[in-house]
Amino acid sequence: MSVTVRVPAKVNAQLAVGGVRPDGYHDLANVFLAVGLYDEVTVTPAASLTLTCAGPGAEQVPLDRTNLAARAAELLAARHGISPDVHIHIDKDIPVAGGMAGGSADGAGALLACDALWGLGSSRDELLSLCAELGSDVPFSLVGGAALGTGRGERLTELEVRGTFHWVFAMADGGLSTPVVFGEFDRLNSAVAVPDPVASPALLEALRTGDAAALAGALVNDLQPAALSLRPSLSETLATGMSAGALACLVSGSGPTTAFLTKDEDAAGAVASVMVASGTCRAARVAAGPVRGATVVSS
Repeated sequence: MSVTVRVPAKVNAQLAVGGVRPDGYHDLANVFLAVGLYDEVTVTPAASLTLTCAGPGAEQVPLDRTNLAARAAELLAARHGISPDVHIHIDKDIPVAGGMAGGSADGAGALLACDALWGLGSSRDELLSLCAELGSDVPFSLVGGAALGTGRGERLTELEVRGTFHWVFAMADGGLSTPVVFGEFDRLNSAVAVPDPVASPALLEALRTGDAAALAGALVNDLQPAALSLRPSLSETLATGMSAGALACLVSGSGPTTAFLTKDEDAAGAVASVMVASGTCRAARVAAGPVRGATVVSS
């Protein structure tokens, strides 16, 4: 018997970042939108906990206990006093180290898959609590749709969204370390008082009404200057997408993937074609959202 869970990528429509806290984290106002790029996580009974991975960028994925999928299996097993004896296989399609929460998605996927495989019947609140222990983005990977994350991003309030928003994601060569990007944010803001992060009312209203043009005017990522400081070439990528007809652009999360909001599916396809031809990115993917969070697709 095996269980397979499909889990989506995310884009941050807003990432407002506060100053560094005593525990080293930052308070956030993080507006997540789940988009239709997916990893699939399959768990099968095994003699011991093992992990394999296939797909684009699989060679960059750790196959030891540092992988969030492995940590999810161990955490859930420890909570129920059982052994985490499963083989976890990840089919990657979410960009690796791309600021789209691929690792967090795998953690949420493994948690849900193991819960189903072991017949534990954990409640949604129980799973969300475990997700929050695993990492700041993991709870949203379980929930999907659209949500505001506060605290360090793990406390979620689901948001009303009307319609569908169309995106292009331009993949860069290599990755950017999230802790390094936050460190650069701290360096760039060391001489100023960083305000407390709050969700943008205009952005929340644009999601609620399904107004892509209004959403374009409200997109913001406080980590973008830090990502551009570390990877200046992303500025050219952003400019290329805007010249190709995107409504708005931003660095996705901590980067280096860049995200372009478009007016519709046809426009997304046109922007993606220009991006690939321009040579300013390694690849471009089209996706729409919001979509469902982690979902069992076979068992």
